[in-house]
Amino acid sequence: MPEITLDTVKECLRIDSFDHIESHLRMAPLPRGMSPDPNGTPPREAGVLALLVSEVDGLHVVLTRRQAHLRGHSGQISFPGGKRDPEDESFTDTALRETQEELGIMPDDVRVLGQLSAVYIPPSNFNVYPTVGYLPTTPYFRPNPDEVAEVFTLPLNDLIDEHLKQYEYRDFQGVRVKIPYYLVHGHKVWGATAVMLSELEHRLHLMLG
Repeated sequence: MPEITLDTVKECLRIDSFDHIESHLRMAPLPRGMSPDPNGTPPREAGVLALLVSEVDGLHVVLTRRQAHLRGHSGQISFPGGKRDPEDESFTDTALRETQEELGIMPDDVRVLGQLSAVYIPPSNFNVYPTVGYLPTTPYFRPNPDEVAEVFTLPLNDLIDEHLKQYEYRDFQGVRVKIPYYLVHGHKVWGATAVMLSELEHRLHLMLG
């Protein structure tokens, strides 16, 4: 497999004729809603940051484990990010602000590479807008103990490895749901984070052939 470079990532984010829905469905819990109910409550909006860092073995993407006491998606693996504030000029601004609050990374230090497609989260009724950013070295993370229980990284070379993907079944309100996930350092990365990673994975596959 060719090396995944920063140029590879930048080019894969520029692909126009990409079927993001298909890539999302590959790692989405099924059955699930993929878009908001047009007759329901309008979804809230959030921005998250898929932060890439350079390690000796290549590019890694940063993931966090949410604290167990948090009200929404407690204990789950996620990208840093959160709800958009009125003063945020863009979803990228939201993602960078939240990353600073959660991990102590200064927004001006992050090089923005592009965006992935928005993902709808049915249980919390959120549209989440992912930004992809880059730091040339792995920073000293200062996780906010109120929000972040753990910080770890996933090599992009592992992201495109099929062996990382598994699935299980869970019952939600009497419905049996298939849950695909990436197994990363013993953590099951599923839900919206897995859906966003799936888009990045399949964009990279298109570039690498």
